[in-house]
Amino acid sequence: MTPQPSKRRSTRPSPRPFLKWAGGKRALLPQILGALPEGKFEFYVEPFLGGGAVFLESFRTGRIGRAVLCDRNLELVETWRAVKTAPKTVFELFGQWAQDKESYYAVRALEPAELSPHARAARVIYLNRNGFNGLYRLNRSGGFNVPYGAYTRPQRLDLDNLLAVSHALKSVELVCEDFESVLKAAPAGAVTYCDPPYWPASKTASFRDYDQRGFTGEDQQRLGACFRELGGRGIVGLLSNADVPETRALYAGLEIGTVQCRRSINRDGAKRGMVNELLVRTPTVDGLKTP
Repeated sequence: MTPQPSKRRSTRPSPRPFLKWAGGKRALLPQILGALPEGKFEFYVEPFLGGGAVFLESFRTGRIGRAVLCDRNLELVETWRAVKTAPKTVFELFGQWAQDKESYYAVRALEPAELSPHARAARVIYLNRNGFNGLYRLNRSGGFNVPYGAYTRPQRLDLDNLLAVSHALKSVELVCEDFESVLKAAPAGAVTYCDPPYWPASKTASFRDYDQRGFTGEDQQRLGACFRELGGRGIVGLLSNADVPETRALYAGLEIGTVQCRRSINRDGAKRGMVNELLVRTPTVDGLKTP
């Protein structure tokens, strides 16, 4: 049964993330936006899009000019593209599936290649809202393998919010590329926020939930080298990562601050408490106002 749209408001609602992405930054928006330059970003680049909380809040507060949003996860990028071009279609396709255990595993078993682009996007959002902890995890064959979340009150999809997100994306370029190519193409004067998969805080942690290739220690080193070059090119960069010795060494010499964030995904429920995260910024660039 197709869900009914909520009553239309007289003014357009503010866009909010429509995906619950591991490591999402909604709780840290005041600290992150406070560390970015004041005023409007004439050119904004985000190479690890995920749930897009920082971009959407920046748009809501009138700070986005041109923007390039990127992720290496093609299924994620295609979902954002579908919401940009056809939010009502995605909403209606989402509504064809009941939000229960039997339906969840039936939807999970669907072959994405056999679905239309909009149906694939609806499937991604459906699995995200009904799977365990909103995880995105693929097996070695590329199949989505997150178990059912068994929520008492599954989160429904909000058409008004999808329409608001679509509006926010009107002048945005959505690309599926490696972070390095996007950062190297950013022009002088750009502002970029990087939220990569975090350096593992323990030997049992991994980067494999990102996509089939994973995000390795070598990728972290490559990102660190690329990020260090931004200031010299007239770009203000801000980056989040785990507060571990490896990241402190990788970004030594740059502006490093810490913020506290609640860790919501851990096999051990007792370890889902407050942890420190790093906020790393490139040195202040002449002509760009920073706090």
